[in-house]
Parts: sequence; structure tokens; C-alpha cells
Amino acid sequence: MSQKIQAIRGMEDVLPDATPLWERLEEACRALFRQYGYRNIRTPVVEPTALFVRGIGEVTDIVEKEMYTFDMSARSSTAEDRSGESLALRPEATAGIVRAAIEHSLLYNGPMRVWTMGPMFRYERPQKGRQRQFYQFDIEALGFEGPDVDAEQIVLLARLWKMLGLRNVELHLNSIGDAADRKAHREKLVAYFEKHAAALDEDARRRLRSNPLRILDSKNPAMQEMIEGAPRILDALGDAAAEHFAELKTLLEGAGLAFKVNPRLVRGLDYYNRTVFEWITPDIGAQSTIAGGGRYDALFEQLGGKATPACGYGMGIERVVLAMQAAGVQAAFEPDAFIVHAGERAGLMAWKLAE
Repeated sequence: MSQKIQAIRGMEDVLPDATPLWERLEEACRALFRQYGYRNIRTPVVEPTALFVRGIGEVTDIVEKEMYTFDMSARSSTAEDRSGESLALRPEATAGIVRAAIEHSLLYNGPMRVWTMGPMFRYERPQKGRQRQFYQFDIEALGFEGPDVDAEQIVLLARLWKMLGLRNVELHLNSIGDAADRKAHREKLVAYFEKHAAALDEDARRRLRSNPLRILDSKNPAMQEMIEGAPRILDALGDAAAEHFAELKTLLEGAGLAFKVNPRLVRGLDYYNRTVFEWITPDIGAQSTIAGGGRYDALFEQLGGKATPACGYGMGIERVVLAMQAAGVQAAFEPDAFIVHAGERAGLMAWKLAE
């Protein structure tokens, strides 16, 4: 007998008994996105590696450690395909959506709201709420400059949690300013961390010159006290970014949303500026962020397009399903009707009626 073939570690099957909760979430999202004016877009799972290097950032965990990449030149026997192009399984959705918007001139007639859903891939140690193939909903508002769109997306998620019956969720909010703000803050951060070089772990020392802002996001317990004393990006905001953040908070307060300003929240991707946010729940363990995103006004230019303001977020489907389970949300596959029959002739009639 041949040996059984099993699924790849970190790439799990979602079996029929589990899918009713997924379907309940998917149906709620589709209905809500339509109400808010977001249209569906579907982009390839495979993209040029350069898209993510330029978009996400070369010195990020995703690009350095987590992307699944493959070289076409090593896998092709035809001269036409042996270009040496490096391809990658998408680790997130935003860069691909922006690439599509530029390539197809989607914003020619004005701003657009879009959403997508599907698998993403990151090579990480599998654990609860973190798989190597995972599924996300992703929404993007392309071409919108004001904080009202940032607030719209956050309020949309708050409405979704209510629809799904999730109560124990908390909104964390921060602003990482504009490029000039981050440059000034970076200099202060480097000087501060150099004074505390002995307390830095290997990752932090590596990032000190390339991406010191990411040190603030470290989960190393031994570094937390030192990180707490680091200069805050909120104290380095220029007038435009500070006004944007103040207006965002006013809008959220007007909507009756509670939030926590978290000066250490920076997100893991280089393309963000100004608003960054995460929705967090303690009910699902260490991987507690169920949705997160923010503003990325420079990404279009980084990928070869015109300057275009934008804002968006990703929502982890597995993690939201875990939160639904923790909240006692129920869903099951239920047929619309049963037809009961007795006898061969009745069986034939029952089959016709069922059809």
C-alpha cells in the first residue's frame, strides 16, 4: 500500500463541520462591504517578488524571513520562460491591489473602494491563529485623503463585530506621521537605542540602522522596559499629521467608539504612514490581533504610479472565527427541508420533488 500523503505543515484543511462559521463571517462581510460601497477585486496569488520588496520593505520580517519565493529560471525548459524572474506567493493583499490599480488605471475616473478575500502565505512557525497558508478579507479605499475614510473603515469593523456577536474587542490607534516626521523621530530613536545597546537583542541590533521603528514592536520581554522609555513618534508629528490624527479621534469619538492610543503601535509593513490601527481580543491567545491596517499614501509612487492617498486593512478569517467560537457564536449546516418517503414508487416521486 502506498504511503498516505498529508497536507503540508501549516496549511490546514477547513472541513465541512467548521465551514458554517466561515460562511456566516463571509456573508456578513459581503453584505457590509456592499453597504459601504466597496467593490470586489480579485488579484493573482503569485506576483513578482519585487512587488513585495518595494512595497512592504526589504528589511521587514515578511521579506527577509517569511515569503515563499521561487526562481522561474530553475523551473523552465523553454527559452521564453527562462527570464530568471523571481516570483512569490502573496504574503498580503494591499501591494497586489495597488499594482492592479496602477496597471489598469482603475482610478482614472476618480477614487475607488475595493475589497478582496483569499489565501495569503507566510513561512512562520505554525501555532493557534497563525498558519503558513491563512485567509484574509482585505479592503482598500484608493484615492481618499481625509481622516473620514480612516474612520469609516474602523467604524465598519466595529459594526461587523456587533453583527457577529463579538464584544470583547479593543481598538488600538496610533499615528506614525509623514516621512519627514519619521526621519526626525528615527534620529532620536537611533541615538536612544545606541545608549541602550547592551539591552538590544540580535533582531533589534540588526534593525538599528535599517528600520529602528520596528524595534518598538518587539515582543521580547527583556526589552520592554527599555522600549517604554524610547522617544514617541506622536511627539514628533508635524502639523499636517497631527491635525489628521486629531480629526480621526474626533470622528471616532463622535461615533461612540472607545479606543486606546498606543504609541508603540507601528505595524509590520514599511508602506504605512499616519494612521495605524489594530482590533485586538484577548479571547484567542497570543495572536490577538484580528484586524489591522492604516494609511499608505506613498505606496502608489513606490510601485511606479502617481502620488495617490489610500487607506486599508486586512482581517484574519481564522482569527475572527476563533473569536466567534470563544464568544459562543453558533452556526451549522441546515437543509431547507426533508422529504420522507416509504416504498419504491414513493422514492421516485420524492426524488423528483427534491430536485
